[in-house]
Amino acid sequence: MISSPSKSALLSSSYIGDRYIPFRNSLKWDIQFNLQENQENRRCSNPRPSDPSNYQTPANNQQQQNTNNLNSNINNNSTQTTNSNDSNKDITMYRAVLRNELLGTSIDGLAQHHTNLQMDNFYSTNPSSNSQNINTNNNNHQSSQQHQTPPQIQSYQNRQVLQPREMTSVFQYKTPFKIIDENNSISSSLYSHNSPYSLSPLSPYSQKLLRSPRKPIRKISKVPFKVLDAPELQDDFYLNLVDWSSTNVLGVGLGTSVYLWSACTSQVTKLCDLGNREDSVSSVSWSEKGNYIAVGTFKGEVQIWDAQASKLVSTLTGHTARVGALAWNHDLLCSGSRDRNVFLRDIRTPAYEQERKLTGHKQEVCGLKWSPDHMLLASGGNDNKLLVWNVNGGNTPIQTYNDHIAAVKAIAWSPHQHGLLASGGGTADRCIRFWNTLTGQNLQSVDTGSQVCNLAWSKHSNELVSTHGYSQNQILIWKYPSMTQLAKLTGHTYRVLYLAVSPDGEAIVTGAGDETLRFWNVFNKSRCTKESKSALNLFGKIR
Repeated sequence: MISSPSKSALLSSSYIGDRYIPFRNSLKWDIQFNLQENQENRRCSNPRPSDPSNYQTPANNQQQQNTNNLNSNINNNSTQTTNSNDSNKDITMYRAVLRNELLGTSIDGLAQHHTNLQMDNFYSTNPSSNSQNINTNNNNHQSSQQHQTPPQIQSYQNRQVLQPREMTSVFQYKTPFKIIDENNSISSSLYSHNSPYSLSPLSPYSQKLLRSPRKPIRKISKVPFKVLDAPELQDDFYLNLVDWSSTNVLGVGLGTSVYLWSACTSQVTKLCDLGNREDSVSSVSWSEKGNYIAVGTFKGEVQIWDAQASKLVSTLTGHTARVGALAWNHDLLCSGSRDRNVFLRDIRTPAYEQERKLTGHKQEVCGLKWSPDHMLLASGGNDNKLLVWNVNGGNTPIQTYNDHIAAVKAIAWSPHQHGLLASGGGTADRCIRFWNTLTGQNLQSVDTGSQVCNLAWSKHSNELVSTHGYSQNQILIWKYPSMTQLAKLTGHTYRVLYLAVSPDGEAIVTGAGDETLRFWNVFNKSRCTKESKSALNLFGKIR
């Protein structure tokens, strides 16, 4: 049987034509909104005399049920987004908007209220915690009522007979208004708007909260943007065969030859070939200006080449074994060899002049790096030692670190903190350690789980990248000093033995024994900083 429209309108809340005829005996009109604000008023407007130990009314039961439904809805929405940092930010924003709209708070920014929103039990993302909170509140409420008279009964006893009750209506219109205080700041009521013509149902605090700019999410691509074939790229932990110049040219030692690859034009140039001398390339390193490239050989020679003219400038001898590490300090070239010696030579002086010889390692020297101020030199060797030398000091190290238990090839000076040095150990060590060279203190150590082959700091942020060998062959991006892992890059099938950073500091190139070079975008772009033009700036002009 089909009921008439008039009956259906009275029995259920439905739309008949263009009119909405509600079921007027319902108490659900203002449950979804003004729940906390009008809870006491609703209790007072519907008193029911009963025993003080059991005075729950149907309206209160209905409100409690809707409160549980509201919490469960928030929990369901929040649980779906707790797997990422971006989702956590959305949950915090969602909580703030709900507090503004339901509880009448004035949260217009997440920075100062972040801790309170994270510890908010009413909007907890854990359903079990919500049920526990509700049960705890109910138990406390019932226990307190054994000693107190319920507010409903007090209100009922104080009411006069046949007096009209105060009714709250959801169909209540409030004219938007602004109140300008003496500090010229605009404050509004909960349901007022910044403009009388605003169509937004949200309060001005929530509107400001949603309009506030959000910090862009850091996304690191897990896929290299370029892959180059590098045949005869040796799988030797103690060699350094890849370097990136300040002129955006990549130098790679492949077998007996050195090749130059231009990142601007992708043009490949063969610089030299040592095959006719029955020699092989063991290391390459660009000068700071990018005009010269040093090439170390297995016979102990160091050749200086003019990259633009493809011309051999000079050949430095003195080492009796292969030269596996090279480092430039302006015109001063440092070379480390398998003969356990470190030579410092000025390329502007004649070759027959006496070079400076640094002795301190007991096995092959496989890592060399100058500090950003060009005053200190760090060297790592197969004897598990990390030594620090002073450019103006003697032939003995000023600091010696013996904490590593494997070969130290990975060395990197921080460009952001003076005197901060990072080093990585080999297969038996697997740790990245940080040193304060000003005090000689070991700051912290992180176990990476695999052989540390290379380290490099970001030029623009306090982050560093590490490449690894046995047994995971991965590339890791770290945030210093918390040493939280920002990204893990995989793709090489052999040990990632070679690493170089682009001149703009945004990209890196890695090389491995799988004979491939892979280019990755890992670091943020540099921030534009305006140089001070003040006359007080000592570095603004030459006096």
